[in-house]
Amino acid sequence: MSFRGQALTITRRDLNRERRSGEVLWVTLPFGAVALFLMPIAIGNDIPGLADIGVGLFWLVVMLFGVLIAIRQTSAETEAQRDMVTMTGIDPAAVFVGKAAASFLLILLFELVLGALTIVLYDVELVGLAFIPVVFVLAGAGLSLLGTIAAGIVSSGRNAAALVPLLVAPLSVPLLIGATQSYEALSLGRSSLSWVLMMAITVLVLAVAGVLSAQPLQESG
Repeated sequence: MSFRGQALTITRRDLNRERRSGEVLWVTLPFGAVALFLMPIAIGNDIPGLADIGVGLFWLVVMLFGVLIAIRQTSAETEAQRDMVTMTGIDPAAVFVGKAAASFLLILLFELVLGALTIVLYDVELVGLAFIPVVFVLAGAGLSLLGTIAAGIVSSGRNAAALVPLLVAPLSVPLLIGATQSYEALSLGRSSLSWVLMMAITVLVLAVAGVLSAQPLQESG
């Protein structure tokens, strides 16, 4: 089987697992929606003020829950299931790509649903419609890659979980800043290209790091 075929097999497996369990649709997504709903209650019902901070709150919720989606999605395997995948001879890099792709699709769905909810709750003005899909894709890709790497670290050893916050926190900052500043630049009539490029570079670095670390993490698991 080709590398692409192996990755697609892992992607389909993880999406089927999500379809059966419904963790994202029935657990994570409602929690994210509740978080967005409660924030206006906590800070007051000042509509102009909410419109100013709505985009930032949206991306903050996406970053927090997006990584959880990827980690839960990719860490759902038992040790026996991971051993079975290893025995089939599937390329560890293909396993990483497949898991990240499945997580990306779920995170993108999460972004779209919460984005629509943010527009309704915070009266956010839509600007830069040509760039919004690009930012959504880059943020989703970055979070899926980051969460997949973090899940691989967790499954690689008993004490490895302590490294996850040290990895996730700093690497998610460029994604959060890029996403929020892109919207702010567009709302002020400026170009957001520099922020989009920063997000793209972050995604590229995470992709390379994930592919290169797939084999060592599998062997140490």
